[in-house]
Order: sequence, then structure tokens, then C-alpha cells
Amino acid sequence: MENKQEKVVVVDFGAQYGQLIARRVRDLKVYSEIVPYTTSAQEILALKPDAIILSGGPASVYLEDSPHIDPEILDLGLPILGFCYGMQTIAYLHGGKVANADKGEYGGTRMQRLGESQLLAGTPEEQTVWMSHRDSVTQVPEGYTLTASTPNCPVAAFENPEKKIYATQFHPEVKHTSHGNDILKTFLFELAGLSPQWTTESVIDRAVREIREQVKDEHVILALSGGVDSSVVAALLHKAIGDQLHCVFVNHGLLRKGEPESVERVFKDQFKIDLKMVDAQDRYLNKLAGVNDPEKKRRIIGEEFWKVFFEEAQKLDGIRYLAQGTIYPDVIESGSRKTGGASSTIKSHHNLIPFPEGVHFDLIEPLDHFFKDEVRAIGTELGLPDEIVYRQPFPGPGLAIRIIGDITKEKLDLLREADAIVREELDAYNKEHEGAVWQYFAVLPDIRSVGVMGDERTYARPIIIRAVESQDAMTADWAKLPYEVLSRISSRIVGEVAGINRVAYDITSKPPATIEWE
Repeated sequence: MENKQEKVVVVDFGAQYGQLIARRVRDLKVYSEIVPYTTSAQEILALKPDAIILSGGPASVYLEDSPHIDPEILDLGLPILGFCYGMQTIAYLHGGKVANADKGEYGGTRMQRLGESQLLAGTPEEQTVWMSHRDSVTQVPEGYTLTASTPNCPVAAFENPEKKIYATQFHPEVKHTSHGNDILKTFLFELAGLSPQWTTESVIDRAVREIREQVKDEHVILALSGGVDSSVVAALLHKAIGDQLHCVFVNHGLLRKGEPESVERVFKDQFKIDLKMVDAQDRYLNKLAGVNDPEKKRRIIGEEFWKVFFEEAQKLDGIRYLAQGTIYPDVIESGSRKTGGASSTIKSHHNLIPFPEGVHFDLIEPLDHFFKDEVRAIGTELGLPDEIVYRQPFPGPGLAIRIIGDITKEKLDLLREADAIVREELDAYNKEHEGAVWQYFAVLPDIRSVGVMGDERTYARPIIIRAVESQDAMTADWAKLPYEVLSRISSRIVGEVAGINRVAYDITSKPPATIEWE
């Protein structure tokens, strides 16, 4: 009989670290889900959690329009851990006091542990914690014990072991809190009695069971792009339902060098998946001819993709399900059914599928509870090669938005060859420097410049190299590549790609620029 999956529910108050909390719990091999603060106690119980974490948030708990949880959540008898605003919520609801502090605390702060503490047990009496607050608890609720303080925050932690409620003003989930991981381990494994059993192998086993239960003997179609998410969906579905899976790869001619061949080699030859390769390159070139506006490019490419895909899908009989590579951040950010809309950022494109009139498939989204690095781990475990699992971020419209101006076959061929050289050289550089550069690619601007090659004057196109360092793409800094690396890339592009006579390097960070050019 299958063991119950242990679960931590993270109640989100709009925290900047909301997803990070869930990630840290999962890193410790315990499954976690994020729900909005509007979730009732009964709805939380229906999720069958084993523990609850209350996130931080930007509001002030004592203001009338601030987010408040159902007070009954604190009386469910489940182990509860609150951070920052979550701590203030516990104090506020249980009769303590919260007020605007004379001085806020932001960044690393020295904290003093006071007396005995179940939550902080095993950590030093003095330690560095990460603070980010203006409000703070000024009076500990009755029945709670003060367990830590800082010079500007007399109540940095408190707990009520009888109620199994623990709270910190600081953020244990942030790596700058020196013993944050130890504190999370103590809460999960000592105080909540959970065990680290959520592994990649167990995740795959559970996902396969759930897919088989949902699909039964029906058939599934998947638009396979060769990107990480759709590739892992394909491998996972194939493991679960075998020949009941049918994949369609639309080659719109906007991919990087070697990618269509890689998709065919991996999924048709290695995995033996039923894969239809559709050559739509001329069709896309005709649609994009003369189009300069990047948003119009995106719209044409997206609309045409679904038209081509559904033309192929309707040639197959007996298909009930359409599989998508939706992952957990997509679900959270779309404010969809699984989170109730706690996030302030709305991404609506993932579930808006333009079904043709008279055509409809039920959706299956087997990765919709996984973060990106978990998806990669699943892909590796399923046998996907690194060239797919660790493929760099690549925009849906492909090379079309790395070509400034209109799209032609000549421009695509130039950019594809130059980009392949950039990737080859920086792949090698990254291997030597442990992945120092996060993303790198070539851009083709809509200009020509004068040059001299041999004894002849040229009037050809330049290539711009973009290489950035980043953790999450929210911010990025340009990569400080050695001159010899840049020189080698430049020499190769000019020497090997006819039609390119100049190479430039983009040294702009994000912000003010974006990573992509369009």
C-alpha cells in the first residue's frame, strides 16, 4: 500500500520569498504547496497537510485592509512556522502587539538566542540572520516564550510548543541567514515529525501512477518543442503510457543550429516515441515577410504554431488529451486554480489554447507541481541527454526576436551559424569555470557596416554577443568574459560566417536593459 505523501502548505501573503520557502522545503526532500492567505482552515485541511508555514509579506498586519488568514488555521493543531509578516500575524491573532518600529532592519543582522528554544536548538547563541521589516512584534502573546532578539528588534523569535506554533521575524529560507537551513530542518523533522522521502524517484513513480489513472486507455497528443518542459513531459508520458502518446514537432525555421535534428534523434531514435516532424519553414517565412514589430512577430508565430499543430492533430483519430509543459511557477504566476491568485504577477498565456471550432482536447499537465530545477532532475532520471535537460532559456518565437527587423532566410542562416559559434565557445568556457555564464547567444541587428577583408572593402552585417550572469532572470549582469575568449569568438564568426564583418559585445545589465533584445 502506498505511503501517504507528507506535505507542507505554505500560506502566501504576497511575499518576495514565497516561492523560495516552498523551494527550500522541497530541497530538504519534503513536498510543499503554496496557497493564498484567503484559503480557509477547512480548505487547508482538505489538502491534508502535515505542517503549515506562514510567509512574509509587504503589508502591516494592524491595518484594516491588510491580508489576514482564517484565525481557525492557528487552531488546527498542526505544527506552524511563521516568518516576518507570518510571525506578526500569529502575534496579532493571539493577543500580542505589533507596531511600526523606530528603526527598520534590512539585510544581515546579529541575533542573540535567549534561553531554551525548541526551534533554535542546536544553533549558536549568536548568529547572523536576514531581516527585511519595518514593523515588528512589541509584545509577545500570552503563552508564548521569547527566544531571540536583535539590537533593533527585541522580539526576533517566539514559540508556543504546546500549540506547536513557532515564529521568527527573520527569514530562515534566505541563504544569508547562517543557520536558516538548520532551523528549517528542526521544524520539519524534529517538531513536525516529517521525513525526507520526497525524492526524484518517488516523484516519478507517483507521477506515472497519476498519469495512468487519468489517461487509462485514451491517447494523448503533445506539441514537442525540444525545450526542457515539453521534452520532460514527453519522456514522462512515454514512460507512463507508451504508444498512447503522439508528439508533433513543428519546425518553423526559427530554431538554433542542430535543434530539429537533436529532437528527432532523441525522441524518435532513442525513446521510440511516435513523433511527427512538420516542416513549416516556408510557411513561417511567408507569414513573417516584411514584419518588423517584435510584438507582431510574436503574435504571428504563436498563432501560426497552433494552426499548424491542430492541422496535424486532426489527422489523428482517438485523441482525448492534449499535454502541456506547464510548470509550477506558471501556475503560481497565472493565479490559476491551484493557488487562487495570490501572486500579483499574472501570466495568462499558458492555459489559453486557441482550439479551432469543433475541436477540443482535455488537458493533462503532469509537471504543474514542479519547479524548473525539479523538472530538470526528472528529465535526467528519465534518461534525457544534457543537451536537452540543460538547454539554455530560449524564447518561444526563437531566433525571430534575436533578429532586429524583418525576417529572411538569409538573416536566419547568418544568425544560426554565428550563434552556434558563440554557444560552442562559451559551452567550453562554462565547463572550465563551473557554469559561470548563465545565458549566452548572438543577436543580428538590422544594419550593415563597412569593413575590409583581404584587399577588398566589405559592406556586411554585424553580430552582437549577449552573455549574462543571473540566478533567476529577474536581474542580470553582463558576463566579464576574458578578452581572449571574446577575441576567439569574434575571429571565428568573421572568418567562418560569410556576410558578417564585425562583432560587438553587449555590456548592459538588466535593468536597465532586458536579457533579450526584443
